[in-house]
Amino acid sequence: MSEQAEPRPSGGYRRYRLVVDAVVVVAASALLAALGFGGSWRSFSVVSGDIAPWAPMLTAIPAAVFMLTKRRAPWLSLIGATIVFAIDLLTFGGIGPLLVLLDVLWLAAYQASARGRRGLLWGIGIASAALAGWAILLGETDLPLALVVGAQFGVIFATDYWWAVAMAQANELTELHRQRADDAAAAAERDRAAAVRHEREVMARELHDVVAGHVLAMAIRAEAALSTPPDADADRAALRAIRDAGIDAHAALRSMISVLRRGDGDALSTPSLADLPGILADARRAGLDVAFTSSAVVPPPAVAVEQAIVRVVREALANCARHANGAAVAVALDDGVDGVRVRVVSHGGAPAVSGYASTGWGLSMLRERVTALGGEFRAGPTDRGWVVEAIVPREVVAA
Repeated sequence: MSEQAEPRPSGGYRRYRLVVDAVVVVAASALLAALGFGGSWRSFSVVSGDIAPWAPMLTAIPAAVFMLTKRRAPWLSLIGATIVFAIDLLTFGGIGPLLVLLDVLWLAAYQASARGRRGLLWGIGIASAALAGWAILLGETDLPLALVVGAQFGVIFATDYWWAVAMAQANELTELHRQRADDAAAAAERDRAAAVRHEREVMARELHDVVAGHVLAMAIRAEAALSTPPDADADRAALRAIRDAGIDAHAALRSMISVLRRGDGDALSTPSLADLPGILADARRAGLDVAFTSSAVVPPPAVAVEQAIVRVVREALANCARHANGAAVAVALDDGVDGVRVRVVSHGGAPAVSGYASTGWGLSMLRERVTALGGEFRAGPTDRGWVVEAIVPREVVAA
């Protein structure tokens, strides 16, 4: 347990507390001396004869000094106060040194570690037994009375000790609950930030995979129509494709807006292997020469794996349509021992839309999807063109 600061009261007393407490002890000792109350512990005194009423002030004033030093050096002050109290006990028997010792003992016990508190407790027990033994050795007190006297001192010091430890433990418990509350608030804030970041990533992927793809498909079909001689049938087919892409993009946007405004619904599209023929047909209409080969994927993989496979094919074909329109593209889907392998290889072609600048987000998001499922992903140039390849385990494995 770490050291603790002594609790301090508020107001003007707080600033001058040490001085005020010391003055009060000295004033109380002086008042008792003036009233003739002295020699409270005469049964322990080794001084013979009468003791002057003002004699206890000789130990009360030095003892009060340790009240001024208790915060900076609590253990040294405790040792000093104990020595002064022992001297007073064996001589004048005043009340001042006892009050000082109790005050300094309280602070030492309050700030002590668990080991230090055990030492103080042993010290209190040994001191109480020593006081009872000393009273017996002096011959002025019989055994039962000596035991009572020792027990009285033990109760006084033990009560002071218990009060300090109880206060310290209460403060420690309060601090522990405060720290736990702060940790819980920090964890909640981290969870909230993570949830917000996750939602932003989901929306970014959806915008890229669906909306951006449809919008760019519209631009590609328009560019193709503008770059060829006017043809009524071809131009109307291009307009129909642009219309269909616009409707799909609008539907995806409405879905995302619904999620953002009301928090319900699902903004994620859920492609499946059954969508591959349509995706391949769209790529051919966009101007790609697509060849597709596939081995049977039996049994069907997990839904998340199936979606990742379809997204890899769709993003790779979309990149070919943007950057290498007219290219020959080979799409292969194989079911292997290490998982489902999808490979898209292209060569030839030319950019479909002039002035289009790629951000590279599509491939990076594909990599995130695949690796999150425990798979492998690579994309890059080859001798003849470009390759996008992913191996996705059948069952979802956290990366």
